[in-house]
Amino acid sequence: MYCVFSGEMMSCCCCCYYIGVDVGTGSVRAALVSPDGHVKHMAEENIQIWEACVDHYEQSSADIWRKCCRAVKEVTRDIDIDCVRGIGFDATCSLVALDRNFEAVAVNQAGIKERNVVMWMDHRASQQASQITAMKHEVLQRVGGVMSPEMQPPKLLWLKENLLESCWKDASHFFDLPDFLSWKATGSLVRSLCTVVCKWTYSPSDGWNDSFWTAVGLEDLMENNYYKIGSQTCCPGRLVGGLTPEAAADLGLKAGTAVGASLIDAHAGGLGVMGADVSGHHLPCENQPITSRMAVICGTSSCHMAVSSRALFVPGVWGPYLSAMLPDLWLNEGGQSVTGRLVDHVLRGHAAYTQLKDQAKDSGKHIYSYLNFHLETLVRITTHVEQLTADLHVWPDFHGNRSPLADQTSRGMIVGLTLSQTLDDLALLYLATLQAIAVRQIYTPDVCTVCTSFPLPPCFSLSVLLYVKLGTRHIIDAMREAGHDITTLFMCGGLSKNPLFVQLHANTTGLPVVLTEEKEAVLIGAAVLGACASSDYSSIQEAMRKMTKIGRVVRPNPELASFYRKKYAVFLKLYDHQKEYVKLMNDGHHTVTDAVPHV
Repeated sequence: MYCVFSGEMMSCCCCCYYIGVDVGTGSVRAALVSPDGHVKHMAEENIQIWEACVDHYEQSSADIWRKCCRAVKEVTRDIDIDCVRGIGFDATCSLVALDRNFEAVAVNQAGIKERNVVMWMDHRASQQASQITAMKHEVLQRVGGVMSPEMQPPKLLWLKENLLESCWKDASHFFDLPDFLSWKATGSLVRSLCTVVCKWTYSPSDGWNDSFWTAVGLEDLMENNYYKIGSQTCCPGRLVGGLTPEAAADLGLKAGTAVGASLIDAHAGGLGVMGADVSGHHLPCENQPITSRMAVICGTSSCHMAVSSRALFVPGVWGPYLSAMLPDLWLNEGGQSVTGRLVDHVLRGHAAYTQLKDQAKDSGKHIYSYLNFHLETLVRITTHVEQLTADLHVWPDFHGNRSPLADQTSRGMIVGLTLSQTLDDLALLYLATLQAIAVRQIYTPDVCTVCTSFPLPPCFSLSVLLYVKLGTRHIIDAMREAGHDITTLFMCGGLSKNPLFVQLHANTTGLPVVLTEEKEAVLIGAAVLGACASSDYSSIQEAMRKMTKIGRVVRPNPELASFYRKKYAVFLKLYDHQKEYVKLMNDGHHTVTDAVPHV
């Protein structure tokens, strides 16, 4: 390999490293990664979140950058910084506002400039998103026909309509957070195709669509060749520049260190798992193109990503996005918002949660580990754990549906509750919730609404877990119908560390699930960006293959196939029934007696 700066030959030795920086919802993480994909050091710093009011979530770009610098300095404090060959950033798809001097611009009614980031999960622009969807513009074909409030156009429109004087007129630069980080590191205004294609409606072949921005009412963004939102783009992992002297000093690295074009955090997880060499594991994707694989990233939200060699349009699923993750391949992205939060919501709202915490603490186990253990004690000799929820069903849209229904108005449902409030009931609700997530991820609707805040009933836990799994199956089915040939799942993220969660995905989908050797797949994906920018690898797929390795494979249990066929059928009916109830309540021609069956 050659040094990108001196042109001198280098060997891939133990003192050659890459840095991956991952900015999640509540923290910044950095990792020092070797050329073979092993994390040598890792550090984490919490970042601040302000919840100004319902659906308004804000952060500070200065706080985020400061924490990035602390984390990077921590992972490099015991090494020679000359050994760092490149750095890559990933982050949530939050919106950053800066003025002409690149200073923060307030995105809140209070005018607090420090809070200049509209977070990805901020839903203040739900009305604007619905208005844009109603336009039925051609660009919406690439987002499943529905504009999500988690994308940037509705957020920009909200800022213009509600903060015209205090924000909109002062703002000269709007960045997706991943692009802000690469700009802060290099001074380059080049945007990553990952962000502008997935969240801003940009087309790699056609550029920005003038008619869309005019129709939306944001035609002022077209000035100077869309300077405010990005005039130049490049593929993820391309060299966007070297660290500026100022950024190098902030990060404790050498000026000129290669910086790769950034990624959205979930997409970095895709890079960190999808490229693993599967030789010898007898998987259906072996000797098949990467298009046979799906990455499932399970964090605060769940994302399901698959690539194809041609454009495939999947109703309710985002994409196809050209070169948004891998060059010259089309990306489809399904997902479920706040799945990780849903499981916590289910547990904390249950009457037996305090008992669960106490018993888990006394046993020395994590809460999830203890619940998994407790479920085993409920199983009869001839019954599988997962069959305990035969009479308990969950529809997991407590924060709306992103994929594949793209229905902001969808709400959570639980069927099969009793008056019991025991730990057994909590465990069952936990299982059903995980199952629901797994099923939803196979079919792909994805638009979010307001998360319910009422205390949940006792049996919510097991059922919610089950329906999380059914959600994955829902997404996969939608993608297959559109032409995807998905044969193997590659999973990462916090929930992937729960063995029950992983096994449920295998059982509900009937597909093997691959877990990588290195648990921090998102950080590996970010480091891959730095490795590509350094020119140490000929392509991003080569870097993925050499920096990711299989840890273990979880295979489906064929004895449960019949059970999940039935469970999935119930899952699909829950949504249909919910829409019927809504129609009954909103139909002015119906009376109460009309809805009551005659006996």
